[in-house]
Amino acid sequence: MEQKKVWIPFLVIIMLLGLGMFFFPFLQKQLQREKEEAPPFEAEEITTPNSQTWEEEMAKTYDYYKEENQDRYLAYREKHSELSDENILTYVNIGLDQPYYTNTKEAPNQNTPYVLVNKYYYLGSNYVPDNLEELDTNYSKGGISLVKEAKEAFIQLVDAAKQDGYTIRAISAYRSYEYQEGLYQRYVNQDGIELADTYSARPGFSDHQTGLAVDVDNRELDFNSFEQTKEFTWMQEHAVEYGFILRYPKDKTDITGYTYESWHYRYVGVDLAQKIKASNLTFDEYYMRYLDKN
Repeated sequence: MEQKKVWIPFLVIIMLLGLGMFFFPFLQKQLQREKEEAPPFEAEEITTPNSQTWEEEMAKTYDYYKEENQDRYLAYREKHSELSDENILTYVNIGLDQPYYTNTKEAPNQNTPYVLVNKYYYLGSNYVPDNLEELDTNYSKGGISLVKEAKEAFIQLVDAAKQDGYTIRAISAYRSYEYQEGLYQRYVNQDGIELADTYSARPGFSDHQTGLAVDVDNRELDFNSFEQTKEFTWMQEHAVEYGFILRYPKDKTDITGYTYESWHYRYVGVDLAQKIKASNLTFDEYYMRYLDKN
């Protein structure tokens, strides 16, 4: 009995192998026939919506996108991936992708409160603003002029500050091309070009030549210390009510190109001054986004 139990499983295995060898060629021929009769495989065509390039998206989204600056936008974006799209367009439009005082243009909107003068936009050597008027010594240290509209606004500002118990005085305003030429050269002789360029404008590129800029003090401390005065705090809150903005803010030196100047204010008109302050942009940035029509 024990011997039969061993042989029965063995015989079953032999039979299964025999059947497999008999049917395998048949199955192989059947598979080959089905393969030959099947239609050729064609990959399904995949379609995707039309993609939009970055520059096409920018042109569609922002009014201040300039097609002529397209290559510069792309190059600046590659170098500054940390910047927002808005800032990439704005900074290139200002000219910040290029060294200061290169590819300069004559300032548009001359003899208006929103003329922009910086290290890329200049006024000619013969430019003298219209309607310059001198401030009397109740409002200045003497011999100082502003464009009439700015002068009248500054007088109102000083009078309002006085009513609140504060003293503000103009120590510098309009500067001619020739005056700025001599001033800048003195600073270059004193500190060298590289350092002088951080705090003094080259002739033709000075905000003061517009006749709309004014430097102030409180008749007690040197203007360099104006930030430490109560008058500075008052100006921060009330200057825009009379159309003046802080032209070179502390945290925007890489945009304005100048060191922080707590004493330098620029007349742009009440409406525009309030919009610029609310935007937290410099005049340069705001101009390129909302005022530049070129």
